[in-house]
Amino acid sequence: MIQESLILGSIWFGLCKLWEALRRSAPGRWFEKFCCRLGGLWRESFLVNWFCSPGCLRPRSATPGRARRRFCEIYRRLHLDRLLEGSIFLHSFVWCALVTALAPLLPTIGVLALSLVGIVSALLLALHEPERALRRNPLALPLAAYAALYLIGALTSVDLRGSVWVTAVTLAFMLFSCVLFHAVDTRARLDALIAAMVTAGAAVSGYGILQYLFGWGYQSAAWVDADLFSSISFRVGSTMENPNMLGQYLTLMIPLGGAKLLSSKGTARRLYYFACCGVMCLCMILTFSRGAWLGLMFAGILFFVALQPRLVALLPIAAAVLYVLLPDTVISRFTSIGDMKDRSTSYRVSIWMGTLAMLKDGYWLTGIGPGEAAFNTIYAFYSYEASVAQHSHNLFLQIVCDAGIAALLVFVWLVVRYYRVLGAALLRGIADQGQRLTCIAFASGMLGFLVQAMTDYSFYNYRVMFLFWAYLALGTISAGIVNEAKTEVGA
Repeated sequence: MIQESLILGSIWFGLCKLWEALRRSAPGRWFEKFCCRLGGLWRESFLVNWFCSPGCLRPRSATPGRARRRFCEIYRRLHLDRLLEGSIFLHSFVWCALVTALAPLLPTIGVLALSLVGIVSALLLALHEPERALRRNPLALPLAAYAALYLIGALTSVDLRGSVWVTAVTLAFMLFSCVLFHAVDTRARLDALIAAMVTAGAAVSGYGILQYLFGWGYQSAAWVDADLFSSISFRVGSTMENPNMLGQYLTLMIPLGGAKLLSSKGTARRLYYFACCGVMCLCMILTFSRGAWLGLMFAGILFFVALQPRLVALLPIAAAVLYVLLPDTVISRFTSIGDMKDRSTSYRVSIWMGTLAMLKDGYWLTGIGPGEAAFNTIYAFYSYEASVAQHSHNLFLQIVCDAGIAALLVFVWLVVRYYRVLGAALLRGIADQGQRLTCIAFASGMLGFLVQAMTDYSFYNYRVMFLFWAYLALGTISAGIVNEAKTEVGA
């Protein structure tokens, strides 16, 4: 399996060569003209132009406000400006980049601690440099609304004590997302952070491959139906300690690795990112997570279609190549999606049915509160077939359980605004291919994450939750750098 899957990294190169051969033929030339015409109609569409022109991108004044000036004055009167001059705690980018890159390698408490250090560092920097302008975050309003609803959900929880920790961690990571948005203020910093994240993803994947080879780590009997998949004896969890959560993490990282690979200059860098992508793709296979595979498939389709829409003609060929190259174990595992004979699938469906029945009884309006304790307090009365669960195995259902239908609507608003910001950057055209690839990677990685989130509660793992909020900030930054550059050119 390992030797066969190493060939996957060369599929992109083969598809490009195949496309070059096809485009010289008469059908290829006709198809290219058709795609160009369709692309022109797409870009001229009123609906597309409206979607990709969000009002949150309109330039507004970012001068320091009255409240900030007062706090800065207090800061100076306490002589903190002299005390902290030259201090490492004023370098908020260092702290934010450190925790973002190392999140999959650190324990949850370590991620939380470094996140708080990054937040404090950003606050100190804002006080230390009173004239430092803060960029407008396009996601600030939906983030604030979601945080408020989540806090209300915690205060009205059926188990307040059990909801406190989950709420505190969630709000801390959301606040860190806002801090990260201001800390990464140049393209060089964004590129460096993405490179560090891809390197960390390769390290996590390398450890996962070693787990598979030597049988390290915990294995749960619930992870695989031995009757249907007798050939699968081990599923990789790596540092995430769960194959589905590892797959969720890799769904975010693989598109970033692909963007770095295609935008790198120099043989050494290309070989390095080729190796990183190969290791991450191999580890993704060894998770045997069908939801993650499905999410990565959607992410890949969006990535290549956004990069070069004409490559959609090669998707059937790519599917055929994958079918030939991938082992039978992987093929049978993937094609079993939706098979109710699989205990994992039937288990999830029964949990969804029980959760929906619970929400229909009035809990859909305000939720029952964040956390496992609140969920189990009520879900036990609605469980199907004695299915015991810690959560609903669906991110969107769980958001309703945590804070009600309003929280889900705000979450959708947040995601839609994220894609509107990225769409605005991509639709206007980006001269630099590296910037374009970065925006496409953040769009496709988020799509893959949300697709898998329909089969798993992604925020069950706090580090994955942290990376989701960080990913939102970095994707917005990648689009913001493009929009700011265009504004400067227009001026």
